[in-house]
Amino acid sequence: PPQDPSPAAEAYGGEQKNSQSSHDSLSQESLTGGGEAGPSRTERGEDLETLVVEDVKERAEALDAALQLLPELPPRPLFDEPKIFEKLDDDTLFFIFYFQTGTPQQYLAARQLKKQGWRFHKKYLTWFQRHEEPIETAYDRERGTYRYFDYETGWCQRIKTDFVFEYEFLENEVPIL
Repeated sequence: PPQDPSPAAEAYGGEQKNSQSSHDSLSQESLTGGGEAGPSRTERGEDLETLVVEDVKERAEALDAALQLLPELPPRPLFDEPKIFEKLDDDTLFFIFYFQTGTPQQYLAARQLKKQGWRFHKKYLTWFQRHEEPIETAYDRERGTYRYFDYETGWCQRIKTDFVFEYEFLENEVPIL
């Protein structure tokens, strides 16, 4: 069918040479009245902006109606799955531990760190790991070289030689399971 050379048609490039679906751009029919007998919508005094706004509203309503038909799926909480923590590197586990305080994820990160030989020091609020076997061991402490995670000044692992780890400051509440 011949295209209406109305101002709206000219604003959208005149005749459409490629076939676009109606949801990709405003169709010529929606602007000109859809081939109805009589004057087009633009010729009846409706301005282009009003037509575009109406078209967008109609499309939004159609999209909302379509979305209502979709089943509502519960979100899959990735970091609620304990097995995922086995695959995370130390930096990620430390990040979760220090920035997800009071959450199940903090607990799961602590549990995984403990599985990897890290020990939490309650006085210094940081994680320690034996770098080598202790030089001295007593019923209430051990002394040796430790690796610790510096979360305050460098966000890195550092070595502390001749460190005395007093067992009273050892956090034992996180079970390994």
